[in-house]
Amino acid sequence: MTAPAPIVLDPLARDNAAEGALLRAAGPVVPVELPGGVAAWAVTRHAAARELLTDARLVKDARHWAAYQRGEVPKTWPLIGLAVPGPSMVTTDGAEHRRLRALVAHAFTPRQVELMRPRVEAITRDLLDTLAAGEPVVDLKSAFAFPLPMTVICSLLGVPESEHGHLRDLYERFFGARPNPEGIQATIAGLNAFVNGVVARRRAAPGDDLASVLLAADAEGGALTDAEAAATLRVIIAAGHETTVNLIGNAVRALLAHPDQLALVREGKVGWDAVVEESLRWTPPTSNFLFRFAAEDVPVGGTVIPRGEPVLISYNAIGRDPAQHGVTAEVFDVTRDPIRHLSFGHGPHVCPGSPLARLEAGIALPALFERFPGLSPAVPDEELRPSGSLVVNALKELPVRLF
Repeated sequence: MTAPAPIVLDPLARDNAAEGALLRAAGPVVPVELPGGVAAWAVTRHAAARELLTDARLVKDARHWAAYQRGEVPKTWPLIGLAVPGPSMVTTDGAEHRRLRALVAHAFTPRQVELMRPRVEAITRDLLDTLAAGEPVVDLKSAFAFPLPMTVICSLLGVPESEHGHLRDLYERFFGARPNPEGIQATIAGLNAFVNGVVARRRAAPGDDLASVLLAADAEGGALTDAEAAATLRVIIAAGHETTVNLIGNAVRALLAHPDQLALVREGKVGWDAVVEESLRWTPPTSNFLFRFAAEDVPVGGTVIPRGEPVLISYNAIGRDPAQHGVTAEVFDVTRDPIRHLSFGHGPHVCPGSPLARLEAGIALPALFERFPGLSPAVPDEELRPSGSLVVNALKELPVRLF
């Protein structure tokens, strides 16, 4: 059977909902073309994603990516840092994955995360105090949605506030789908220099921060090497802030665009946890997750993902799958059964930081709307600009009127 023509994904992510619907309509697994003409397969439906995310034939090791091994995907490809990010829990499987993941997962158990609640609440209050003392119109992404999770994760790692802006700049360029091709290696080098510096400082002078704990831990099979430690810190910083930035921003946008849903929460008819879960489903923080690789041919329905091909998970498409969420899947509905989405993944690689993201959003959203009961959009929703990333589902800015 001849494979259908690939769907060319919009590198500027101008309409994630429409693109998700297009992918879903094409089948549970469809060929796609990424920036630079890179070929891949997208998983577009909930049931197929649940199955494939636990399929041992799809692995995280880029040695199974045939086109990359043949040199057809250059190291200057804009998304290379996400597709081949270095030796960490996101690029390994089996026993090695369990070894690397165990060190991180221990720090983000529900019990450990709950211990962070006072710190998250204090950071939230400080940010809201600053907002209240400032101008009535602000970019909520820069002034609130970004600094909250970045401050939390950096305080865990012992990274000073003076370096937060530099990290934001690096990660915005890292997640972008169309940076200057010559610049992606400079961005990766900048991130590597940053985390290598953290590793070196903590090796020389351990503290009571998470980075020191990870370096001191002797996991089954041995302690982390410097390369593993650096790659792990990159994963923690990226996942520890980017997901929550987008979750908070997307939830605020959805609530302001759906005042009837906001009223249900304000009247106590629905909890803020339901807002968090519906936001994760309806506008998942990650649009498309790169990559798994087919270690052998993988049949999916009437389609076969050939050995050596890369597979991305299209959370844009999966989150609004009517086969999972019913005929109202396209509707933002905070009364929906919340425990039915896959936006933090599924199976062995499910995001270990999801309890922290839920905690932060669950504190930030009610505190924001309580402090600013007149919160409203500063520009029409249709004028909001997407971040222009194929990977993260975010806005460039979120202008709001606080009072």
